[in-house]
Amino acid sequence: MQDRQPFSICHGIEDGHIDKALDLFWQAFRQKLAPVLKPEDKALRFLRRVVDPAHAISAVSPDGDLLGIAGFKTPAGAFIGGKLSDICAIYGAWGGLWRGVLIDILERDLSEGVLLMDGIFVDPDARGRGVGTALLDGIAHEARAGNLAQVRLDVIDTNPRARALYERCGFVAGEVQELGLLCHLFGFRKATTMMLPV
Repeated sequence: MQDRQPFSICHGIEDGHIDKALDLFWQAFRQKLAPVLKPEDKALRFLRRVVDPAHAISAVSPDGDLLGIAGFKTPAGAFIGGKLSDICAIYGAWGGLWRGVLIDILERDLSEGVLLMDGIFVDPDARGRGVGTALLDGIAHEARAGNLAQVRLDVIDTNPRARALYERCGFVAGEVQELGLLCHLFGFRKATTMMLPV
């Protein structure tokens, strides 16, 4: 996929971009995930273990710099997946068990005919250049290529800029899920499901 912007939108993540992709992922989702996955060095080891570059769309500058990623989840896998054994391999049996239970609360199920987004993030130095919009277009293209009818994402209440972007790109807000008492752990109170017909 090629975009008219001064960057390319590509399926997957190049091997040389994996570390930066995981660093950007951690920066974007640290507030939500750090209480469960810290310390940071272990979190990054866990993410490296479970990342699947084939379940992502990348934005890359003409000089080869990674500008952003949009991950997705299908029945074949997820951008950030893994099993209990993966988390236990990093945090030990007990540490992996309680972390696995808490992370499972954030897990979203797949639906027939829907591509589920699994995170979108842009390098802070590349923001405001259309990278996020181009990544969302790339995700819509991925859904159409897979004969899927919709793209789904969930946006948290503490990220109004992201929600505004999604709405500008045609996503429509739907069901709202409250986190209850766990809001104190994850740092947000509710998440809104948003759908984009493709």
